[in-house]
Amino acid sequence: MEKDFANLYLENQLCFPLYAASRLTTKMYAPYLDQLNLTYPQYLVMLILWEHKEQKISEIGNKLLLESNTLTPLLKRLEQKQLIKRKRCEQDERTVLISLTEQGKEMKEQAVEIPQRIINSFQTSTLSIAEAVSFQKTLLKIIDTLSDQIDASKQCLS
Repeated sequence: MEKDFANLYLENQLCFPLYAASRLTTKMYAPYLDQLNLTYPQYLVMLILWEHKEQKISEIGNKLLLESNTLTPLLKRLEQKQLIKRKRCEQDERTVLISLTEQGKEMKEQAVEIPQRIINSFQTSTLSIAEAVSFQKTLLKIIDTLSDQIDASKQCLS
């Protein structure tokens, strides 16, 4: 009896459409972020800081699902651009707090229209805004589910 290898076809993989959609979405943001001289991951950090003002590095990492070895160089580049500043927490010297500089705060005004421009770009496609929003909600559920599974498997290995 011959094995069915259809489960190995690219179009049958959950990972590929997520990967492709992520890459294409990031490309949609590129022209807007180029105007701000930000990479997409730097933009995500800025979004967190525009919302929360000050965050521990670990909190930023948790929100973005990034390890500190990925986040640290990203934060250094934002600091070199004079968009963020770091300071040690007075209560716990091991904790580093990240906050916006004045320049970082001012950039929020330039960035405020980016999300709406991205949403508007769907108006000329076969995908409706409602479908895009529904897809976003589904993706958030997938992220939560996968995060929980990864956390559970880490605990089993500990």
